[in-house]
Amino acid sequence: MIVSSSPQPDLRLPLYQRLRDEIAHQIARNVWRSGEPIPTEAELAATHRVAIGTVRKAIDVLVADGLVERQQGRGTFVRRPRFDRSLFRFFRHLGPDGNQVVPEGRILSREARTAPGVARAALALDAHAETIQLVRIRVLQGRPILSEEIWLPAERFAPLLTASLSEIGDLLYPAYERLCNEIVARAEETLTVASATAADAECLGIAEGSPVVVVERLAFGFDGRPIEWRLTRGAAADFRYRIDIR
Repeated sequence: MIVSSSPQPDLRLPLYQRLRDEIAHQIARNVWRSGEPIPTEAELAATHRVAIGTVRKAIDVLVADGLVERQQGRGTFVRRPRFDRSLFRFFRHLGPDGNQVVPEGRILSREARTAPGVARAALALDAHAETIQLVRIRVLQGRPILSEEIWLPAERFAPLLTASLSEIGDLLYPAYERLCNEIVARAEETLTVASATAADAECLGIAEGSPVVVVERLAFGFDGRPIEWRLTRGAAADFRYRIDIR
């Protein structure tokens, strides 16, 4: 197994935090893939010449971060959040049989562009950083039901500009990993309500000025840096929010 070189550790951090960052870096570089076990606590302690207690604290943080999960009697395994269906906690689209279906994704355009200020700020990029914009729709039975505007740092996602659409496929996050070796570890989402613009009306087949729900997502890599900012817009009539309170 080839282990990629790690970034220089911040010696101001506690030892367990530095070990946590080292393990996260190896996960990000696909040393251990989703569903695979990482080395045992004893192996990590021996490899890194630290106490078992330090390893356990590092893994505790990784578990809290959602990067790994402990399975009793089996070990600790890489865990990657599944984002492919996350929007459909909110937008409920039903097929002819009444069951929920996941719309198809179609990229309408992709180009290197200067990102607007809000996207640059979210991605923590300076004014001169190159970015990639993807414009995508989600289609159900031939009808667009969601529109998406996605901004990415060009330095990390340049292969998306030259890959064929068939190489990218229907789901973006697997394409990020496959084509760019970039893995989404977690994301933050904010929901707001707005009025449909003329572009929304044309894309989604709704009246201009009618309510739309806007989902703003900021996704982060395993290195903790923001790597994707996107806005998803859909008709408010399709929006549902449900939560169990116990």
